[in-house]
This record gives sequence, structure tokens and C-alpha cells, in this order.
Amino acid sequence: METESEPYVRLASLRQLHQVMADMNTARSLADTLQTVADGVVNALGYEMAGVNLVRPDGDLVVAAFSGNSAAEALITGRVGSRDAWDRRLGMGERWGDLVFIPHTEGWVLDDDDVPQWFTDGPAPRFEDEWHPSDRLFAPMYTPGAQGGSCGELLGVISVDRPRNGRLPGAWGREALQMYAFQAAIAISNARLRSNMQRALVRLEREQQALRASEESFRQAFEYAPSGMAIAEMGGEQHGRILRTNDALCRLLGRPASAMRRYAFSDLVHPEDIGTLLRTSAEGGRAELRLGRRDGSYVWVSLRNSVVADAADGPRFLLTHVEDIEERKRRELQLAHRASHDSLTGLPNSAELRSRLAARLCRRPAHALESLDAAYGHHPAFDGPTGHGFDFAPGTESYDGYDHHVHTVAPEGEQDDGTKGLAVLFCDLDGFKSINDRFGHNAGDAVLIEVARRLSQGVRDGDTVARLGGDEFVILADGLGRADAEDLAVRLRNEIIQPIRAEGRAVRVGASFGIGWAHCGMTADEVLKSADERMYVEKRSRPKQHRRAG
Repeated sequence: METESEPYVRLASLRQLHQVMADMNTARSLADTLQTVADGVVNALGYEMAGVNLVRPDGDLVVAAFSGNSAAEALITGRVGSRDAWDRRLGMGERWGDLVFIPHTEGWVLDDDDVPQWFTDGPAPRFEDEWHPSDRLFAPMYTPGAQGGSCGELLGVISVDRPRNGRLPGAWGREALQMYAFQAAIAISNARLRSNMQRALVRLEREQQALRASEESFRQAFEYAPSGMAIAEMGGEQHGRILRTNDALCRLLGRPASAMRRYAFSDLVHPEDIGTLLRTSAEGGRAELRLGRRDGSYVWVSLRNSVVADAADGPRFLLTHVEDIEERKRRELQLAHRASHDSLTGLPNSAELRSRLAARLCRRPAHALESLDAAYGHHPAFDGPTGHGFDFAPGTESYDGYDHHVHTVAPEGEQDDGTKGLAVLFCDLDGFKSINDRFGHNAGDAVLIEVARRLSQGVRDGDTVARLGGDEFVILADGLGRADAEDLAVRLRNEIIQPIRAEGRAVRVGASFGIGWAHCGMTADEVLKSADERMYVEKRSRPKQHRRAG
């Protein structure tokens, strides 16, 4: 039964609770608010100890404040308990409204989890409603406006231990703790908001100071930068129009600043690089392209765009950094040439030869195309003696990566049937080894260089002369009939057998030619093997004593 003085005790507690709630909402910082919450549980609600477990950004809970026992405070403040362990605790025991009470008869299963906790000593309860030292009582705090279990976002948990009267809290005590947790959640949320606002104001003031300082720094960095800088309009009809340039860019392009303001970058870029420029402007990225100088020449530059935006109005202009990379581009082209060309003769090497040959050939041979025409009909868009399209019927295999490919065909039979194809002439020098053996490698190198020159002069523009390796050369000549290819082989052989000046003496070599034909459905290696085999047939058909001089 309630004692006669109990209503007065409750009134005093309410006054003290009201004062604590006022203190919570006037604390100067989040840390002060959390400590006030913990102190209020002890001072106003009559518990011996209380801790405030706050949800961190990663979801785990940290003991952010503690009150009632300095030893326990030193032991667990700052320690972290996993969210899984806390969810387990809040999901078991007895529900007292929003409160969770785990009696000592169930709480023993939690002794080994990772939630920071303290243990109080005391005798075993003598009465049914007496507090046991291993009882646990939790008051979850939810975000304001979402009080009520799973409906709100968990903000933290108030842990309490042992009411001072030694009894389990009754209806009034439970309601008071639940109401206190609700008000504490509001106070903590407000404290966080104030803290964030204060940090934002401090950051804003610092940013404004930095902005004022950076404006002057930017002006100096822009004007005196060793590489080119420009500011151009972003968006609208005047998109890309140059508003301002520094001295370095004017010197690079040989144009005065007053003249630069009459242009957009699209007016200065090489026609082949206009697409690259437009993509770079749109994305605010970087690209390597050519810009026109006043004298009509072009210079390779690395162009880097930064989209400078306004928080309210969106993108305003482009800040463009222009770096001269002419020398680097020249070195890159030289390296690429060395990788694809023979170092002695300057001709395309074996890898480059195979690359050029493979680029002309698709995977499907001519007879497969004819089968498709027979099965699905011929489309008018594919008219022509050698072309084929790729608008195949559903379910048929496409030509991987060969849109608009012109099908490569080859003459058939030994007679010239009028078909023009891609001739592959495989050339092997006769008598070259004896020159190396008798006169040395320098003489041999001189012979190879001269043969390469004669072969290059003997073919048409657009034909490929490559050195396959050693004394072997290959010529790719497109658009030839069988008789044309044979005539070309004879002319080249007659050029090669003329005397060659090497190391102060005249030497002669012969040449054997094999003519192969490339057509779709073959690989580059298969084409070269076919021409090589024909070359050996031709070499064996001539008497040995006649090979060197032809």
C-alpha cells in the first residue's frame, strides 16, 4: 500500500525531474548533455548507477556517459558494444512499455557478450519485488517523433542499476523512466543539431576567410603559371568561348590575349580532334589534342578541364589547363615506330606485318557468306562484287567487330580469271649467307638495307614492304590479278639481282618469290605459310648455280 507521505515524495521527485530535463536542454555541448542525462537518472529517478550508450555511425553502441560509481565509470566509459549484442538484449526479457527488464533468472546468458557492463554485489532478494544484483533494466531512446519500439530509429540506450529503495520500480517509476528516456532523446538530438550547426558556422567562416585568401592566390597562380591557363564559358550559346588567358598560353599559341578572347577552343583545335574536345568539355575531364598556332602549325597539348560550379546556379565556367606535350608526343611516336618497324631497314617488322594483314581478314570465308545469301536472301544494300553487309537474319552469327567490312577474295585456279585480290609475295634472298660468311655482317647489313630500298621503290604507294626476319621480306599488294602479281615478282627480282655496293666491293644476291593470296577465313599466319611454301617450290625449281644471280 502507498504510505501517506508517498505523494509528497513523488511531487518532490517530479520537481527534481523537471529541473534535470531543463538542464538537459540547456547543456552547452553534446558531451555535457549526455552526462546530464546520466546524472539525472541517479539524482532525480533514484537509481544508484546509470550509463548512456550512444549509437555510433557504424551502428555499434559506445558508453558515452556514466554516473553513480567512479570505479565503474573508469572501467566502462568509452567502451563499445556491438549492435548485434544490443539487439539481442532489447529483444529478450519483459517489456515494460518501451522499457526492457531482464531478470536475473534470464540475464546469465548475457554474461559473455561484448556489451560493457558492471556487476554489483548484494544479498539475494528476500521479497518477490526486491531488486537482484544481476537484474538489468534498459530504457531505449528513439529519434524524436518516432517513440515506440521498432517504429523509430534507435538513438541510444540508458542502462540503470539498482533503485535506491531496493525494489523493482512500480508503475510510477517505470512511467517516469520511460518519459525521461523520451525527453533525453529529444535533448540529445537537439544537442547534436546545435553541435553540427556550430561546426558548420565555424567551417563556413573559415571557408569564407580561405576564399578571400584563395582569390588572390588564384589570380597570381593563374597569371604567372608556367603552363597555359584559360577560363571559358560553360553552357549556353557562347559555350567554350574564351574569357581570359594567361601569358603562358598566349606565348604557346603565338596569339595576343586580346585576340584569344575572340575564339572558342573549338575554333583552335585540329579538325580531327574536335570530337575529343567536345567530350572533354562536357565531362570536365582531360584529353590530349592539337591546338592551332598563329602561324598555321599545330602543337600537341594536354588539356585538362575543371567545371567550376556555383552552389545556386550550377556550372558557370570551365577552368582549362593547357600543357605543351609536343616533345613527349614526338618521343611516343618514335617509340611506337621502333616497336613496329625493323631497326636495320626501317621497314615494318613481323608483328606489324601480321597486324596489317589480320586487319583485312574477317573470320568467315566467302563460301559461308554465299550460304547465308542462299538461306536468307540477298539485301539490296549489299550489292557489289566484293562487299557484304551484316544485317543477318535472327539467330545467325554476326561478323565480330567487322561492320562495313569488304570481303577479301582471291583468284581461283592457275589462270588469270580477272579477280583482283590481296597478293602476298614472300621473298627470300639467294646467296646472302655466303656474303655474310665471306665479307662479314657489315656487308650483309648493307645488302639488306639496299634490298629494302629497292623493294620499297618497286611497289606502289599503299603497298606494304616488311622484313619478316633474316633475309626474308614480304610484300602486301592489294588489287592485283594473278598476272599482275607475277609481273611484280619478276620486276622486283630483276631489281634485286643488280650489283650492290657493300664494304667497298660489288656483290650480288638473287631472290626467290612465292606468291600467296589472302582471303577471309584465313589467319595471317596461314596466309604467310602459304606464300612461304610457294617460295620454296619456286626456289627448288631453279638450278642451284642460277639462284644467286637469278
